[in-house]
Amino acid sequence: QVQLVESGGGLVQAGGSLRLSCAASGSTFSNRAMGWFRQAPGKEREFVAVISWSGDSTNYADSVKGRFTISRDNAKNTVSLQMNSLNAEDTARYYCAAARTAWSLPRVGWQYGSWGQGTQVTVSS
Repeated sequence: QVQLVESGGGLVQAGGSLRLSCAASGSTFSNRAMGWFRQAPGKEREFVAVISWSGDSTNYADSVKGRFTISRDNAKNTVSLQMNSLNAEDTARYYCAAARTAWSLPRVGWQYGSWGQGTQVTVSS
């Protein structure tokens, strides 16, 4: 089991940037893909980005492609999400998640076995 704690959320103006971080504890972090999801009020949780266990491969939701960048540091047990050109539609609670070991670049929630508590991102227009 991997324990996850997100940080870095906050209030930002449209067009601005934020960097989210996720600190993981547990011995199996480095062999799991890591993902970010988000959930806005009244909406279902949606996939944002995923990075392979090695960091060599990434995948993004179409809505954030070209604006968001996911990265990881296995030596520090951290995964980050750099978010640029933010807009009001990016307002949501963002969750870090650790994939079940069978999946390389999962995009669906059930493919993840551990979740953080989330960090709120609010973009003012």
